[in-house]
Amino acid sequence: MNFADIVEILREKGQTVATMESCTGGLLASLITDIPNASSVFSYGLVTYSNEAKTKMGVDESIIRENTVYSIEVASSMAKVVCDISKSDYGIGITGRLGVEDKNNKGGDLMLVYFSIYDRKDDSFISQTISVTGKNRKEGKNQVLEVVHMRFKQILKQKKYNKIYH
Repeated sequence: MNFADIVEILREKGQTVATMESCTGGLLASLITDIPNASSVFSYGLVTYSNEAKTKMGVDESIIRENTVYSIEVASSMAKVVCDISKSDYGIGITGRLGVEDKNNKGGDLMLVYFSIYDRKDDSFISQTISVTGKNRKEGKNQVLEVVHMRFKQILKQKKYNKIYH
């Protein structure tokens, strides 16, 4: 999986993205930064594996408590928080369960992952739930990021505004 097309589209538009990941453990940030000159479009990559890390970064604890940490609501909050912190054009939040019970977090299906892409300009979210079918965590992470890649590319291609020069 190669994020060169995403990096190129963002570069052409003069836009940036930041990520806050949980169950994918920073793999999205890694795939983006594998691309030469990604630093021109990638501002922040946070791995907030614990609830404490999420709330320290700005995810409201009540959102976690009311929806469980494994929810679209938490993924959306993660996306907006990282976008706000980094002042990026887009924020991507990913949370979910890749087949492991977590004694600290009850609820949520074992093989469901939630992601949200926040667009600061439009103050809007595109969110999705993924039913993961990978045989192991690595395959599951790759499956999730293939879907995130496809959705983010669709969003970027639909946006008609051009690069803003300062």
